This record gives sequence, C-alpha cells and structure tokens, in this order.
Amino acid sequence: MRASIVFAFLAFVFTLVGAVPSGGLNAHRLAQGLPPLPPVRRSPTPVELAPRHQPSGTSQCNTGPVQCCQKVTTSNDKDAGLIIKLLGILVPGTQTVGLSCSPLSVLALGGNSCHAQTVCCQNNGFNGLINLGCTPISIHG
Repeated sequence: MRASIVFAFLAFVFTLVGAVPSGGLNAHRLAQGLPPLPPVRRSPTPVELAPRHQPSGTSQCNTGPVQCCQKVTTSNDKDAGLIIKLLGILVPGTQTVGLSCSPLSVLALGGNSCHAQTVCCQNNGFNGLINLGCTPISIHG
C-alpha cells in the first residue's frame, strides 16, 4: 500500500515538473510549432571588472611583440632555407630566424608563457611562418 502511494506521489511530481513551461531551446520550440523566444539582453561587463593583461616588464622588443618560436635557427638551415626559397625572400648573409612563431601575448591569457624560444625579431611580416633577424631573449616571470 505504501509503495503504491509513493509511486503515485512520484508520478504526480514528475507530471507537474513536466507540465511547468520552460524556456527551452529555440530549436525545440520551433520543432513543436511554437514561436522562438526573443534574445536575452545581458548588461555589458563594467570596465572596472574587465580582465586586464599586464605586460611582464622584464623584456622589451622595439621591433614588435616578443615572439614565441618553435624553432630558432639560421637562415641557411634546411627547413628555414626551404621556407625562404618558397616565399621568395631575399636574405642577405646568414641571419638568425624563428620558425612557427606567435606573439607572446596571444599564447596565454593567464600570463605570458612560452614553452619554446622567446625572441625579438626585426621582420615579423610572414604571419609567424618565419621571422627574420631574431635575437633570443630571456623572460623571467
């Protein structure tokens, strides 16, 4: 007898919960023939609460952002030479170059970190594929 009362009560509760209208996803609403819900307007984040990224202040690069390169080598290296040749870049003499580079500020949102080689390069005009005239630098957190 008690089991049937508990079962009836649970069935009643589940029926009530199922009958309470919820916003749901617009896809579900449209599938049921209901109109979509209007967009939810949220207030913008106040300026004082927006996250700010502080420069490390330990190294400066006067030719652009500090770069994090997966490989730092010379322009006569086999890999670097192939990229230089394919891009048709004229490299006078032998230069230090960085391969597969990214600006340090985009690598880590929580702080600047580079698990490869940090460099300062004179020519970063090839979208990080190759950077020319690089000087390895050390950044201490």
